[in-house]
Amino acid sequence: MNTIIKNVLTIAIFAALSASCTDYLDKAPESNITEKEVFGNFNSFQGWVEEMYVCMANYHQNLSGNYYHTFNMADMMTSVPLWWDDGNYWSQRFLYNPYANLTPDGGVMSKYVWPLAWYAIRKANLGLENIDLLQGTQEEKNLIKGQCLYFRAFYHLELIQFWGGLPYIDKPLSVSEAIALPRLTYAETAARVAEDFEAAARLLLENWAKTNTLVASTDATRVTKIHALAYKGKDLLYAASPMMNESSTGVNAYDAELCRQAAEAFAEVIEICEQPGSKYHLVENFEDWPSIFAVISAGMVQRPGNTEVIQNQQVYETYFHIYTTSRACNPVQWGFGNDKVEAPTHNYVKYYHMANGLPTDDPESGYDPNLPWANREPRFYNDIVYDGARMLANGVGHEDLEFARLDNRGVLRNGVGGIAGSVTGYLYKKFNPITCNWYDGNVGNFQAYEPRLRLADVYLMYAEAVFYGYGENAEAKAPNGKYTAREAIERIRSRAQLPPLPAKYYASGNTPLYNFMETLIRERAVELAFEGFRWFDLRRWNIAGELKYRQKTGLQFDVDASGKPYNVREELLGTRVYEKKHNWVPFQPQFTRIHEGFLQNPGW
Repeated sequence: MNTIIKNVLTIAIFAALSASCTDYLDKAPESNITEKEVFGNFNSFQGWVEEMYVCMANYHQNLSGNYYHTFNMADMMTSVPLWWDDGNYWSQRFLYNPYANLTPDGGVMSKYVWPLAWYAIRKANLGLENIDLLQGTQEEKNLIKGQCLYFRAFYHLELIQFWGGLPYIDKPLSVSEAIALPRLTYAETAARVAEDFEAAARLLLENWAKTNTLVASTDATRVTKIHALAYKGKDLLYAASPMMNESSTGVNAYDAELCRQAAEAFAEVIEICEQPGSKYHLVENFEDWPSIFAVISAGMVQRPGNTEVIQNQQVYETYFHIYTTSRACNPVQWGFGNDKVEAPTHNYVKYYHMANGLPTDDPESGYDPNLPWANREPRFYNDIVYDGARMLANGVGHEDLEFARLDNRGVLRNGVGGIAGSVTGYLYKKFNPITCNWYDGNVGNFQAYEPRLRLADVYLMYAEAVFYGYGENAEAKAPNGKYTAREAIERIRSRAQLPPLPAKYYASGNTPLYNFMETLIRERAVELAFEGFRWFDLRRWNIAGELKYRQKTGLQFDVDASGKPYNVREELLGTRVYEKKHNWVPFQPQFTRIHEGFLQNPGW
């Protein structure tokens, strides 16, 4: 068997345990391709690298049967049932499936986090080991090496954010070498991740279109200096966060030094992206904001993201979103065939501000619990389907669906007419522009994906890192930063057409409502709603077990003949199971039996 193919397929024991090593290797075809032919020129070497891009699992699209995941929505939404709300983290097939194909081939249903992350790490290490075989320009060598370093870091980060500290694999290993490696702490692993992202950032360019390579014209999804710096900052901020820091040091608080390092990385990203002509920059006009998440495009040739999404989800099946991202939030009555609908919880919807910019629980906000969808901020009306909201552009023949009927007897309410519907009195539409349904005709002409990383998130993470890195001071900023912590949050709020919050909302301490952390939690909840960050945020802040983040509520209400709601009341629908052990996902038992140094996560 050819050495290259055999080395790639002999993935470290973490992936290979899914099947017999002999059977697994037998799947590879014979080949006479030499290392020089693979690694000797830029185009061939780049082809090797390309496979690392398609090792990225889509958390929302690879669950057999239902085709979408909701584990990372935490307190954001509910249905009957919802993944992981019962505390059963053993049902983690999207992370590790013992029956999955362990190569990146195939469609979205074969993309599992655990095996493909190790596969990509192995490929990155083999690429780095063979970089000297490349006969090319210095720019070409830098781009190849930078991508390999990036993906080695990216896939280690992908793993540790679920499972905690792991061995850091920085060279191709045999099975015997791999099984001898003990787990590192989260901080130790994250430090190695940061080193690789930093090295990658100094090799990669800001825009592939400006290179002299033959692939310069197809650079839309290739990683850049901005990717590497942004993920370096995220990696360090996660390591600095209370839950991760507690797991590493026993201290349930932010690590200020790691926060400062994260802030500096984020500041560099922001500086680059605010330069004229930058490939990535904030979408300034709110009317263009929906194009970050979904676009209508005949033939589905255009992708969402606009100029703001840095790391987009890899597209494996262009039509699949109507069974996943969109299917999860659309009513069954639209003809998507769901057996359940993921509906936003009322407790979460209350995070959206009022039009005057104040939180709903501020006595001066003007919030009316009897008409909770009145006078809300623009992001509310972009994201949330509430009673009376327009659903169809053309309701002729479907008048009962033209406007949302979400009252207790409404056609879109769960159980009405014996059909699954909203259990909370809401639906969401962030990834569904109006007309993107069977009746208006654009169901086959739009694309919608949850971003992996976008620039607004960078501004918010920068604010968090600055605040906790420089003495819990909202007026502090990184030495290389343009914004204070407060200004970075207001930068995001202002493009959502909200006036600045009073200074009391950025205070240090734990005063209810009026403190920086509550403002940050609220802003991240709204700006990043339904994008898949909530479960990670609540865990890393070490607050996921608090009752207010576990309880899920819905609205019960009736409407009179004019459509005005009455008898409006909030009802507890359920409480998520969350214990200390749920901070980490458990390893499959066979991994922890390899040797005594590879320990199971606490509580499992």
